[in-house]
Amino acid sequence: MTRACDYDVIVIGGGPAGATAATELAGDGHRVLLVDPGARIKPCGGAVPPRLVDEFNIPQRLVVAHINKARIISPRARYVDMPIDGGYVGMVDRKDFDEALRKRAEEAGAERLRGAFVRLAENADGSTVVQVRDPDGSTRDLTCRIVVGADGANSQVASQGLYNASRMSQVMKRDEVLRFVPGENPMHHVAAYHEIIEAPRDDFDGRRCDVYYDSTLSPDFYAWVFPHGDTVSVGVGTAQRGFPLRQAVTALRDRLGLTGQETVRREGAPIPLHPLKRWDNGRNVIVAGDAAGVVAPASGEGIYYAMVSGRLVGRAVARTLDTGNARALRQARSAFMHEHAQVFRVLAMMQKYWYTTDDRRERFVRICEDRDVQHLTWKAYMDKRLVRAKPFAHARIFFKNVGHLTGLASA
Repeated sequence: MTRACDYDVIVIGGGPAGATAATELAGDGHRVLLVDPGARIKPCGGAVPPRLVDEFNIPQRLVVAHINKARIISPRARYVDMPIDGGYVGMVDRKDFDEALRKRAEEAGAERLRGAFVRLAENADGSTVVQVRDPDGSTRDLTCRIVVGADGANSQVASQGLYNASRMSQVMKRDEVLRFVPGENPMHHVAAYHEIIEAPRDDFDGRRCDVYYDSTLSPDFYAWVFPHGDTVSVGVGTAQRGFPLRQAVTALRDRLGLTGQETVRREGAPIPLHPLKRWDNGRNVIVAGDAAGVVAPASGEGIYYAMVSGRLVGRAVARTLDTGNARALRQARSAFMHEHAQVFRVLAMMQKYWYTTDDRRERFVRICEDRDVQHLTWKAYMDKRLVRAKPFAHARIFFKNVGHLTGLASA
């Protein structure tokens, strides 16, 4: 580069992934700009494991509920309660949680800009141009060395700077600017919609999560009721196009007698199903969080994985800035998959089989009655890795699974 850039790194998106990457980089002494529109709140059940709270030093004031059990409900209304022994599932409100993470990035030294990403371009000297639209509608061009796209499953940063990396040499010159060529988003995703409602005062367990495996509510995923302290998230997800998400939430609220509760807000967004095979373009663009596809299959859990990816992306970008070697960007995905790929594969197989028919959902709920299944499920959730310490329990679960898969066990 022949001229100085405005910033070392511009991070697009101030959710858990983007804010964490910005904090990591700013804390390392780099000049960081965090660009976020600020108004949108992602639809999210808000579940976080204790490991996230500990690893990322999350204040307990942001954990609005501590869940001590989950209730899973089958299509025939059979339910199983799964108590959490020796742990909890934390619940956060994304409106407050995300804002706290953005403020943490500012405190670490990142500059924060309220605005919307427009496009990527590249100067002839190799610096990257990020065009941002301010709230008043005006646009500005800012330069940096590396762009981090943490702008969700429909990432425009990825579309322009990652999916068509092979075409980036086919650019048009205009005022010494080389334009990135936009591409199509190959991300497979679940569409999620939820309504945040006022928590009922009577006959409501604020320490229990309810998960519904029922094709009338979701043909291939699940519906949920997650307590958030004074509010409750009631939502559904599905990969089936055209499925009436709003009507499903209304039906669930009707079923549970929650129609009369005040609706605080309504939100919808895509949730990715599989990590992208590549997170960077080998030069100056890398993605994190939903933009990288790091949401766990079957469960849809994304906050922890988003923050881990943001931290790893921040470290990989820092190494690239320090060494000038862009190959260091690949280390982010490599480190993430080394730690979590096996869990993602198992969850993907589980979702692909058990979520396809109501008969299989009935059998899935039946399996969850097993105490070994419950223990190993929660242990894996808390530790974020598969549990290997109980071989006999795994053997029993294996044979029970075989029985249900072959139909030898009754639903």
